Amino acid sequence: MTVDVDLDALLAEIFLTPEGKSNPYPRYAQIREHSPVFRSAIGFVVVGRYDDCQWVLRDPRFGKGEGGPIWEAYGLTEQQWHERFPDLERKATSMLSLDPPDHTRLRRLVAKAFTPKTVENLRPDIVRLTDELLDKFSPGADVDIISELALPLPMAVIGEMLGIPAEERTALQPHVRAAVKTLELTPPLEDLDAAVAADEVMTEHLEALIAERRANPTDDLLSELVYVEEQGDQLSHDELVSTVLLLFAAGFETTTNLIGNGLLALLDHPGELERLRADRSLMKTAVEELLRWDAPVQIDGRMVFEDLDVHGTKVAAGEQVVTLLGAANRDPRMFDEPDRFDVGRVGSAPMSFGAGIHFCLGAALARAEGYVVFDRLLERFPVIEPAWDAARPSYRDSIVLHGLESLPVRVA
Repeated sequence: MTVDVDLDALLAEIFLTPEGKSNPYPRYAQIREHSPVFRSAIGFVVVGRYDDCQWVLRDPRFGKGEGGPIWEAYGLTEQQWHERFPDLERKATSMLSLDPPDHTRLRRLVAKAFTPKTVENLRPDIVRLTDELLDKFSPGADVDIISELALPLPMAVIGEMLGIPAEERTALQPHVRAAVKTLELTPPLEDLDAAVAADEVMTEHLEALIAERRANPTDDLLSELVYVEEQGDQLSHDELVSTVLLLFAAGFETTTNLIGNGLLALLDHPGELERLRADRSLMKTAVEELLRWDAPVQIDGRMVFEDLDVHGTKVAAGEQVVTLLGAANRDPRMFDEPDRFDVGRVGSAPMSFGAGIHFCLGAALARAEGYVVFDRLLERFPVIEPAWDAARPSYRDSIVLHGLESLPVRVA
């Protein structure tokens, strides 16, 4: 068996099997340590070492690009693709898929709402919302951390920032879950169908909210963006819709995964959980370690804008490079004993929020929510223990966005 077959088999396990999606790290290690770069059988180039991932995400010779003929991956003609997905083009107005100068323009419009200083001012609200959810926990009873804390908390925080009413957040949430499937690498056609349908529903809800804010502005980010759009020179209507949808979805999807994955890691390492309980001054390094250990986002990708040599592999303009962020977070070149979980670990920042101009806009907010959630959990519940039997909690059927379906625990 050739090296290429071995590496492709490992990659296929990560992308396609429940075991690989749940625990990709041993497979990442084999890919990362065997070679700094390899060209996969599907065509894209893969890097998994920390410095290489940083380079790809920061170097302006890489970017989002316009994408290739994606329909070919599904065995469709261009006409069949556009007939089946006529509205997918509007998604290209999201800053997530744009390069400068459009990306710079859109990001600048919302960046001030997510600065560390602005987020710090939100801390009392995050504490209030967290405690309201924890008040509903019945001591001694089982609780699903995902559905009763990890999902509703960040959804409430970003919802309040944007000005999306509670009932609208609840209505939008399942549609967000369907829509983010488009972030996976070549998702099945049925997932794309569901994502398009979900996008239509969310857009309908959002258009009604925009009309309301246009008539009656309030003190929220949505009203600010509606005002900017009305000025007509910085934000189109499609960009307004896609930006708000992106902020809402990204505002809770990744943080939900951080809380769920993080608490599972602590339960898997009870000594470290008790260490953190005894010394809450470790909370900052603990949250960084939770992000590193089992990142909410595992993979990112870029298009090459000019011919490059990557560790001896020729990569042509227009090709795609996939960065394995989860592998970079366990790179022994960057982290001492990377397969040891340590809530007091200091050193390099994990790559869980990406890098470069597309570094996660909500990183400070996600960290703040993580600090508050774990601090309040440990403060209020002296006992937090697993409430599952032999079968461990399962992960969602995705790898780019990496998080648990549920996490049953018992608090007392």
